[in-house]
Amino acid sequence: MAKRGRPKTIIDIEEAEKLGMLQCTYKECSAWLGIAESTLKTHSEFSTAYKKGLEKGKLSLRRSQFKLAEKNPTMAIWLGKQYLGQTDLVNANDESDWNNKLKEMADLARSANNAE
Repeated sequence: MAKRGRPKTIIDIEEAEKLGMLQCTYKECSAWLGIAESTLKTHSEFSTAYKKGLEKGKLSLRRSQFKLAEKNPTMAIWLGKQYLGQTDLVNANDESDWNNKLKEMADLARSANNAE
């Protein structure tokens, strides 16, 4: 007896994970694999591999950012704001305290220069 219906869609799971690592959208994955977006969204093996790839991609990006922060102060500041709750905003109430801290830092810098 002949089989009925469409043939089963075969998806390269390794490719799905790689696409996820690149943070591709479902639409981009669909175009790359030549498979309908709706099929990808309902394919459990694809979804699992894709989501695993998304998380691996984020991990890789975070690793690169931390490495970049060693040489790039802007990146270090941004990461501090994102992960350590640091801020560069000054409250009006804290302005006098802020000025005192700046004066202390300037004094420390002068004394360090004089010690050399």
